[in-house]
Amino acid sequence: MLKGLDPVLSADLLWLLAAMGHGDDLALVDANHPAETIARATTSGRLIRLPGLTMARAARAILSVLPIDDFEPGPVRRMLVVGDAQAVPVVQAQVQHELDRATGAPLPLVGIERFAFYEAAKAAFAVVQVGDPRPYGCFLFRKGVIAGEPG
Repeated sequence: MLKGLDPVLSADLLWLLAAMGHGDDLALVDANHPAETIARATTSGRLIRLPGLTMARAARAILSVLPIDDFEPGPVRRMLVVGDAQAVPVVQAQVQHELDRATGAPLPLVGIERFAFYEAAKAAFAVVQVGDPRPYGCFLFRKGVIAGEPG
């Protein structure tokens, strides 16, 4: 355990989040997602599993340390519901709440068609799979920067 860090953030997950660079995407996906296959195609080839967590809980932990890109529109994307692009499942509304809380302002989730999401996830840095079984709990978070002075 480390002081001040969410206990959900394992050593492997912290390494992954720290290794990402500005503009890299993290695929945060539900238990139904073909995560093993998609992860092999990512930049790092890494799959981190967070069993037993809801998507909102995992998002809260990740967003506690991951800056979201604010240089371009649509830094956080969600998989669209097949046949109903306007639908926002509860799991997505819950992640939207965590995102708004973490960023301090509303930041809309941009929708991506299912197969386009799979392709975008393959181009991500890595995949984090949560044990949440609810469908359409699939997101892409684009890492931003933390500006500061050298120490």
